[in-house]
Amino acid sequence: MTWLDQLPDSVDELRDAGNFQQVGRSAEALAILDKVLATTADPLTRAYALVQRFGALINLGRAAEFATAMTLASNAVRETSDPYLRGQMHAFAALGAHLQSALDRGVTHLVQASRALAAVPDGDSETAWGWHDLAMAYSYLGFHGHALTAIEQARQVGAAAGMASEVFAAPGIRLRNAVSLDHQGDTDGCLRVLRDIDAELTRYVASGADVRLRPSSRPVYGYALARRAALGESTEADVAGLLTGGGDSVRSRDLRHLGTVCLDIAADRPADALRRLDAVPVSPEILGPAEPARLRSICYASAGNHEAAHTADRHAFRLAAQRIDRLRDGYLDGVAARLDAQETQRDVGRYGDETLTDPLTGLPNRRQLERYVAAMLARGERAAIGVCDLIGFTAVNARHGRHCGDLVLQRIAGVLNRVMRRGDFVARFAGDEFVVVLPGAGPTQAAEVSRRISAAAAGENWQVLVPGTPIGLAAGWSEVGTNGRSLSAALAAAASNRTPA
Repeated sequence: MTWLDQLPDSVDELRDAGNFQQVGRSAEALAILDKVLATTADPLTRAYALVQRFGALINLGRAAEFATAMTLASNAVRETSDPYLRGQMHAFAALGAHLQSALDRGVTHLVQASRALAAVPDGDSETAWGWHDLAMAYSYLGFHGHALTAIEQARQVGAAAGMASEVFAAPGIRLRNAVSLDHQGDTDGCLRVLRDIDAELTRYVASGADVRLRPSSRPVYGYALARRAALGESTEADVAGLLTGGGDSVRSRDLRHLGTVCLDIAADRPADALRRLDAVPVSPEILGPAEPARLRSICYASAGNHEAAHTADRHAFRLAAQRIDRLRDGYLDGVAARLDAQETQRDVGRYGDETLTDPLTGLPNRRQLERYVAAMLARGERAAIGVCDLIGFTAVNARHGRHCGDLVLQRIAGVLNRVMRRGDFVARFAGDEFVVVLPGAGPTQAAEVSRRISAAAAGENWQVLVPGTPIGLAAGWSEVGTNGRSLSAALAAAASNRTPA
């Protein structure tokens, strides 16, 4: 019995859609899933269909539909609390974030997917595919070691469900590792991995196991062998025949094109290879943005134009290094978020009561703000008070979905926490509105804190988190406790004079 067998209806249709997905016919799978969603009212069936629909859109590269599809899938999965569905949804979301160049969001989904799939009590074929998709997401985002661990987990869960190990061959993981090594200057290491891929395919063909390979794996093997040939090592396999498979995915299309470029290089036709590179752009997410530049360098070297080859190689290296820089930035953001969380946990007096805390950001909520200010006024103290609103938040929810909106709110909460002085108070007041309280401060100190808030918000890489949607802050300031001014009066005065921070 598989996970699908527990559903009350549409089991055969959903199984057919899954089979189409596995053989690279995502458009046909999408049509079936849409029919199921139009007829079923069962929450679990709808959640599964919405998750798989999200995956089909990713395979087809229909990025404009990602945000809406993910929001629908996420909301449906949240209602079921099923760990497999949650893991599968986050694995797809990580792939979607990668295709949208949102690395930090992708990493968040990777962690959530891994935790959810590890919580599945009894693995079956569906869970095995969930681990497979997580491995793919790890690989695309550049975490090759984690990808190998996840694909091994897929093999183990699949073997327990009676699935052949060749189904989870996943040559794309090692291919991306190989080209990554080459982009960083380790061509010998790249060739070692490509030889291993060639040897694996040879074993499968000799034993007849190649018939069990997924169709989408064939152009990956083809590109690996074509890339090896472009680096000067021939192969006996039918590379051109392998490149023709793969179905309707964006990945297969780009691998076919770049594989033909590699075959032109291997056949000593560098001019033809350069024309192909110039004629058809490829997605930078399939093998990394550096791969076309690296192939261009090999073309020039083959033609004897070593100065142009060096220039193209340096460009490829710069493109590869940008990913490393983004990973470092994400690491710093992660450390900052962890420190913010530790600070929140230590300061029990400000954040200890869960009924007084906003669950999304971990900040005090409106009720705790009111208590804090009431106690301060009872002591006869005064404070500067600021009201901060997000600029562009409505567009974030409309274009990217509520999940991205939540990430933006969490990021802003972290920004505010980091720039406050020791003893200052930050609360999420309502929606995208935050309130900061600076005890004992006047206009001069408030202006300095406002400047720090503005600089910190402007320094965030919003383009990576919510591409094409600028984010800003509008802040207004007032005083509470001065001339008997109450919290409500101070908030109204601050809100009335908000300006872009």
